[in-house]
Amino acid sequence: MKNRKLRMGMVGGGKTGFIGAIHLRAALMENMIELVCGCFSSDPERSLSSGRAYFLPDNRIYGSYQEMFDREMELPEEERMNFVVIVTPNKQHFEPAMMALERGIHVVLDKPMTFSLEEALKLQQKVEETGLVLALTHVYTGYPAVKEMKARIAAGELGKIRRVFVEYPQGWLSDRIELQEGNNAGWRTNPQLSGKAGCMGDIGTHAWHLCEYVTGLKVEELCAELNTFVPGRMIDDDGTAFLRLEQGAKALLSATQIAIGEANKVNIRVYGDGGGLQWIQENPNELRVTWGDKPEEIVCIGNNSYLGGQALWNTRTPAGHPEGFIEAFANIYRNFSLTVKALQQGETPTENMLDFPNVNDGVRGMQFIETVVKSGYSDSPKWVKWVLS
Repeated sequence: MKNRKLRMGMVGGGKTGFIGAIHLRAALMENMIELVCGCFSSDPERSLSSGRAYFLPDNRIYGSYQEMFDREMELPEEERMNFVVIVTPNKQHFEPAMMALERGIHVVLDKPMTFSLEEALKLQQKVEETGLVLALTHVYTGYPAVKEMKARIAAGELGKIRRVFVEYPQGWLSDRIELQEGNNAGWRTNPQLSGKAGCMGDIGTHAWHLCEYVTGLKVEELCAELNTFVPGRMIDDDGTAFLRLEQGAKALLSATQIAIGEANKVNIRVYGDGGGLQWIQENPNELRVTWGDKPEEIVCIGNNSYLGGQALWNTRTPAGHPEGFIEAFANIYRNFSLTVKALQQGETPTENMLDFPNVNDGVRGMQFIETVVKSGYSDSPKWVKWVLS
């Protein structure tokens, strides 16, 4: 097979959006991907304007994603897109993802994976049937420091894991800005578009995934409280959950979008019976290590020889040259792309290549939403077992 870049299409991600531009920059960073087509808005004129801004020819800019899939399948295999990136409100995730998989096209989805758990299970089944690759952009697991944290915990450096604190505080929804123009709060606070969870679906899923990813321990049951502090808002903007993990570990998860003045201070602390680790997203290139019998350590991320293989695989620059949010996104795209290329060539992807959130993570994310909502609006029972379907 000819060695060439993977060809990417997009659903959503117009030039005026936030997250679409992040996806595009991250996808192109490693020079392994090229944007070849897209439906960038449900408004055909806006889609055309965005596509032209991305220097696409008019015949590869589509007015609907249905048209895009139909027209792309009419092209020779060596011209049509290899995979599609879907960056739309949650309500519009499932249909284009399923249409892609049915046509042999790999998928990258923003989180949460779908609008409902039922939809997530259908996508999981289709991925298993087709053998195609579906990646989910839980971006915080793409940071080299988080890779290092995961590796050290897996190697037993902290001993038996006892306690996890994972927190995601934002303040941008402290007022009812969804009533204003020019922001994406409207769909995020509308359960008809976002699904049954607001804050917990938007950022609580990131915190949950970070907890399970770094510890390697799955949540078995939880006890939650969901709150809506801003008057008139239709969905949660704050929540807390106690988590019971495998092997007897306990976690406290907090996610809020009404913490005035906070930007994006995702952070996680993990404590075992032998030591602790802490990572803060706003200072992403450091890990804090704590011990009971010696001074704490600060581990600086870069291509340092003392880092483990997972961190080094996902690091681009020497220590002191910070890598951040877009690079973490790019790590997901790079590993996804290498996996797709390996499968195209009849090869088995390596463990490092496969280190990105996949359809199974997406299903568990929707199960988390179902479980936290079931618990969060009820005082009885206190603890809710993990919802499977």
